Amino acid sequence: MPADLDLLTVQLLDAARKAGADTADAIAIDGTSLSIDVLKGRLENVERSEGVEVGLRVLIGKRQACVASSDVGDAAIARMAEQAVAMAREAPEDSSAGLADPSQLARNWDLARLDLDDPAPEPSPADLQEDARRAEAAALAVPGVSQTQSAGASYGRRRVHLAATNGFSGGYARSQRSTSCVAITGSGTAMERDYFGETRTYQTDLPDPETIGRIAGERTAARAGARKPPSGRFPVVFDERIAASLVGHLLAAANGSAIVRGSSWLRDAMGEQILPAGLDVVEDPLRPRIGGSRPFDGEGLPVARRAVVADGRLTSWTLDLATARRLGLESTGNASRGTSAPPSPSVTNIALTQGAQTRDDLLADMGTGLLVTSLIGSSINPTTGDYSRGASGFWVVNGQIAYPVNECTIAGNLREMLRSIRPANDARSHLSHVVPSILVEGLTLAGE
Repeated sequence: MPADLDLLTVQLLDAARKAGADTADAIAIDGTSLSIDVLKGRLENVERSEGVEVGLRVLIGKRQACVASSDVGDAAIARMAEQAVAMAREAPEDSSAGLADPSQLARNWDLARLDLDDPAPEPSPADLQEDARRAEAAALAVPGVSQTQSAGASYGRRRVHLAATNGFSGGYARSQRSTSCVAITGSGTAMERDYFGETRTYQTDLPDPETIGRIAGERTAARAGARKPPSGRFPVVFDERIAASLVGHLLAAANGSAIVRGSSWLRDAMGEQILPAGLDVVEDPLRPRIGGSRPFDGEGLPVARRAVVADGRLTSWTLDLATARRLGLESTGNASRGTSAPPSPSVTNIALTQGAQTRDDLLADMGTGLLVTSLIGSSINPTTGDYSRGASGFWVVNGQIAYPVNECTIAGNLREMLRSIRPANDARSHLSHVVPSILVEGLTLAGE
């Protein structure tokens, strides 16, 4: 029988009060996941997990401590509360620690509108195995594909309930269904691989396995004979499937934790032009059927659409209550909460303004340069914005793809890179981060 998560959080809060906490919040998570991997048409791996985990944060004045457990028996919960209170009494004071004021709390939310939980029955292992098998077969049917590395299908569902002594109590459930395939072309040292996968909240929204396998195979076959590109300074197009990483670096630099630490290349950039005029980066945690959506944040505050960047200018940090207090600002409703640590700020669903051109238009305008389809490793200086990453993709000559490339490095500075970006119009709207292909001028390329 599924655990009654709201009663668990009430029990945790009662135990915290009895142990001597001034205030407390509690989170209970009940999750189920099932994944199947297939190789050469046969079952390769099966993993299933399910269980309940609870977390308790207690505060004594401005001292706080967190504990977590997967044991939800009465005695275990009492011990958790006693341990948390003992830890809090020894913890250093933190002037930013504290629950939300009751006036700040989310009061009404519409779970039906968010539509985050597929009511369809959990798929059977046999159904998932069949999806993985079909995806693998479709990839192997693509000329040039020599083998697959893996093909898999998975399902997950999670319920969350958050409660606090300030009066907040709320919960929701979310589900997801995925299919993916990794294919290989060539043999020995000439092997190249690529992949494709999709995840949806509703099983009925997921593309069929044949489509996923075929795209994985086509991407892989196109990489046959990859070699190093020339070295020099060239324009680079970040393909849609990895372009979100650039916006991710911007978001990390605008995170309140980095700003409080002073370890962000955007720390003094509020109000400055960091993207070309006309471009926005907008967060919207209330998009229906999207994996990053949620009805309230990890501290029980309401969530809402907001612009991180408007018309190219940085307009907002990403803040929870603690970082907002340290900066003398208000929380943006971006607290994220696990079971074993205090809340911290994080973004949900993000969209970058799309352009009017296709990716092929960007390649034509680029002339000669690199189309990046995969990034490997990372060397990002969070304080200066210096950027260096391993990459692979395709060399472009006179606006046309000439040959696949691998084993190269692209480098630049994020502040300069982002001010020069030009987006295409090919972002996939069902993703949590809706970011199109992006042209960046003048990166340093190390190849041959």
